[in-house]
Amino acid sequence: MKAIAALILLIAIAITALFLLSTHTAVSVAPVKVIGFSTPVVVQLSNPHGVRHVDAYIEQNGQRLPLFEESTPARRFFWTRHQPVRTLTFEAGKSKAPTLKEGKARLVVETVSNDLRGRSDSAAAEVMVVLAAPRVAADDAQHYINQGGMELVTFTPGGSWNEAGVRVGKYTFRSFPVPGHPDQRFSMFAYPWDLPPDLVPTVYARNLAGAEATAKFWFKLFPKRFRVRDFPVDDALMAKLVNSVDPNGTIAPGTDLLARFLKINGDLRRVNNQQLADLRLKTEEKILWNGPFIHWGKEEADFADVRNYIYHGNKVDQQVHLGFDLSDTQTAPVHAANDGRVVWAADLGIYGNCVVLDHGYSLQSIYGHMREIDVKVGDMVQKDQKLGIAGQTGLAGGVHVHFSMQIDGVQINPREWWDEHWIKDRILAKLGGSPAPVAHSTAAPPPHAKARPAAKRPHRKR
Repeated sequence: MKAIAALILLIAIAITALFLLSTHTAVSVAPVKVIGFSTPVVVQLSNPHGVRHVDAYIEQNGQRLPLFEESTPARRFFWTRHQPVRTLTFEAGKSKAPTLKEGKARLVVETVSNDLRGRSDSAAAEVMVVLAAPRVAADDAQHYINQGGMELVTFTPGGSWNEAGVRVGKYTFRSFPVPGHPDQRFSMFAYPWDLPPDLVPTVYARNLAGAEATAKFWFKLFPKRFRVRDFPVDDALMAKLVNSVDPNGTIAPGTDLLARFLKINGDLRRVNNQQLADLRLKTEEKILWNGPFIHWGKEEADFADVRNYIYHGNKVDQQVHLGFDLSDTQTAPVHAANDGRVVWAADLGIYGNCVVLDHGYSLQSIYGHMREIDVKVGDMVQKDQKLGIAGQTGLAGGVHVHFSMQIDGVQINPREWWDEHWIKDRILAKLGGSPAPVAHSTAAPPPHAKARPAAKRPHRKR
């Protein structure tokens, strides 16, 4: 009897131990805020004993709509101790729950641990169900665009959408309401210098669930060949440039002069250009500019010049110069090319002392290498107003102003904005005209249709 009692006690102790050693399951649902027709949901389950049962469903209007269910054989007494973290993916949406409606809902994932106790655990997320598809129709205007330049297209989004714009290859451009026609949108977009000439720009509308509609519009691209030039750099110039940008030697410390220069000319250039691109978010949704932009200074370098850096007879680097170098004298003032608001007024790496003006609707102008800056962020400036003094800060071998422009963070050829007729024909006429139609035209342009060349404006003498 004592032996039986001892055995019973031992079994009871073992069962109690197994019961107490049973663990909870950590259930983690990857962030999901919107459920559409079919939206993937990723769930991570962490339990050293494994999971016996998983059940996922949506709760909406008092209904429980199943999405996913999975069971594995139970291991109540002989469970494992070191099951790895498991990730599972299932689809949520109307494809799995046909009675799902648009509106608020609750996504729930429940689990049962695969051990003696079989603990229940769950995770839930409040979601919005979006089922209506987006729609979009572009205008039927003729769009002529120079590579490296820009254009404006109007379009009509419909259905369920929260984002709309223009996509050109890897680049995306936002849209804004057409003044006086809030149901219409317009996007000023570029055909960037670095894209092949066979891409087709498209307008798009996208909803919160990730569904997207696209539409094409008539356009004609004028491909451009950009200059390739050798840029000799000797030890004296390289030392001057490196020490101007990095006087304290914090970039690539412990390396030779060439390595520091290449780090600045390449890596820092990309960082600074991204900083400029990020300024696109600091824009006003209205036109701040007034007429054509001022062209001043003598052009010493052109937009999108490809520069081969030659050091001791060898090519050591290649970079693209996105803007115009406008030569000046040491004490010459730098003038605002047009009305706008200052969104940057500080050092910017290779651009040295730099000012960036926002002209509205994501159009911005850039002024680099200045000796001194006389404006501050937030200032409203007028066309021809003094911004500071020309200099040679940053990667500047001599006194000049680096002038460039960008649309939604993509740098473009400023030459078009020096042409008053181009601004009226390609930009203002479309914003002041009739609303965009509900369908786009695929008709070919008339035989006599030609693009208006970007006119050179006379240099402004000082």
